[in-house]
Amino acid sequence: QVQLVESGGGLVQPGGSLRLSCAASNSGSVFRIAAMGWYRQAPGTERELVASINSGGDYIIYLDSMKGRFTVSRDNAKNTVYLQMNSLKPEDTGVYYCNRRPVNFGSWGQGTQVTVSS
Repeated sequence: QVQLVESGGGLVQPGGSLRLSCAASNSGSVFRIAAMGWYRQAPGTERELVASINSGGDYIIYLDSMKGRFTVSRDNAKNTVYLQMNSLKPEDTGVYYCNRRPVNFGSWGQGTQVTVSS
């Protein structure tokens, strides 16, 4: 079963930056052909998709509130997807997860906590 490990979160002041990583293990060649998404779950809310990247890395979509601030990328040789987060706002706070989309890998990683606060 594919295992996902997210990392890179932390506490940052408004306007700051973070780079999240999501490494997939036990994925074989599945990761390389999978569209991947970054999801955020804020306290008391449902998990929502914030960015998506296709297998080749050339088709990317973002939640409107992230456009111009977040950049998603991937390195298929490393089975890793990234989320560069700039100009962070308090409303970006939440636990960030990655997974395949539209059908996930069947399980989720532990996520990485992002807290934007002064």
